[in-house]
Amino acid sequence: MGTILLLSSCSGLSSTPVEQPGKPISVITGKPGGTKLSDFSKKDQSGNGLPVNALLWRAALDIASFVPLDDVDTFGGSIITEWHQSADNSDQRLKLTIFISGLELRSDAVKVQTYTQKKSGNDWVDNGRDEALARKLEDLILTRARELRAASVSETTQ
Repeated sequence: MGTILLLSSCSGLSSTPVEQPGKPISVITGKPGGTKLSDFSKKDQSGNGLPVNALLWRAALDIASFVPLDDVDTFGGSIITEWHQSADNSDQRLKLTIFISGLELRSDAVKVQTYTQKKSGNDWVDNGRDEALARKLEDLILTRARELRAASVSETTQ
């Protein structure tokens, strides 16, 4: 009986909702600005779900498709291939690492490193990096990304 009396006495109280600030408030400074803690658990707000430029990512996968992939890290923006020997030069092999950074389609958002080895008897000896080939692959990735962008723009305007 006491519980019913207590609950019925609370029914006459009116409550006003707490006003939520429009911008996030910094936990450290107490001033507007910053990122809400709840935003850290949310996915990318741009809608593509990738933390890197989707066109560059797809273009890098297209260009690297001639070599078997070893490790693909979408969130880190890295592609690492296995060693690849071409049929016309069986004494040399190639390995690629491709890094995509940023959300914009820019030339500095793609970095390719190429590693080469030469066969010496039954062993493979490191030749180091092939900077010229790396630059050509970066240019191919950028060109392919631009082609993909142009194709997507023409599809949306038709």
